[in-house]
Amino acid sequence: MYTLEETIRNTLSHKKILLMTHLVLGYPSFEVNQQVIKQMVENGVDLIELQIPFSEPMADGPMILKANQEAISRGARVNDCLQFTREIIAEFHVPFLFMTYYNILFKYGVEEFINRAYDMNIQGFIIPDLPPEEGKEYIELVKKRNMAPIQIFAPTSTEERMKLLAGNGAGFIYCVARRGVTGKKTDFDKDFNGYIERCRRATGLPLAVGFGIRAKEDVNFLTGKADIAVIGTETIRLVDEKGAEAVGPFIASMR
Repeated sequence: MYTLEETIRNTLSHKKILLMTHLVLGYPSFEVNQQVIKQMVENGVDLIELQIPFSEPMADGPMILKANQEAISRGARVNDCLQFTREIIAEFHVPFLFMTYYNILFKYGVEEFINRAYDMNIQGFIIPDLPPEEGKEYIELVKKRNMAPIQIFAPTSTEERMKLLAGNGAGFIYCVARRGVTGKKTDFDKDFNGYIERCRRATGLPLAVGFGIRAKEDVNFLTGKADIAVIGTETIRLVDEKGAEAVGPFIASMR
C-alpha cells in the first residue's frame, strides 16, 4: 500500500502537475456529489478533498460557507458523510482526503474518527484550525496509521514556522496562495514566486497551491513551480449555475 506522498510522486512521474478538487459533502445533495465526483475522476482529477460540513468554516469564503451551512440545514450529518465516503472510495480509485474543522473530530472522538477514516481508506486530512502545537494526539494517531496530517503554509508564515509545520506533516504541504479566505481570484506575481521558493526550501514534501485557481492559465502558471493545483470554489459555483454535468468539461479544460 503506497503512502499519499508515494502515490503523488508516482503520478508526477508522468504528469507535470496534478489536479486536486474539493466539494462539500451533502451540498447540494449526496446524489449530486456522486455525479460531480464521477465527472472529476473521468476527466483526470488526481486527488479529491471531501469537506465534512461545519457551521463556522473559518478558512472558507462566502460560496463554501454557504455550501457548508446549506448542507447542514438539509440534514447532512457526520455519519452520513462517512457512509457516503465509504461508498465513493469503493467506487472511484483516486486518493480521497477529508477536510473539516477540529470540532468535528473532537465531538466525534479523535481516535474513533481517524480509525473510521482509516478503515475506509482515506489517505489524509486537512484541518485548517488545528495548529501542530495543539494537535499532537491527532498527528500521532494519523501518522501511526500511515495517513497524512496535511499542514498548511501561508504567505505570512516565517521560515521557522514552515519548518515546524513541515516536520509535523506528511503527504504534501498545502500552500495558501494569498492571505484571506477561499473564493477570490488570486493574482500570481513576483511576490508569489518568492513565496513558493520559500516553501520549497522549507520542505521536501510535494507542494499543493490553492485559493483562487479558476482557469487553465492559473494551472499553467503553477506548472513547474508547484506539484498540485487545487480547484475548490470554482467547481461549486459551476454546479450552482450550470449543474453537475458542467464539471467534466471544466476539469478537462484545465488540462
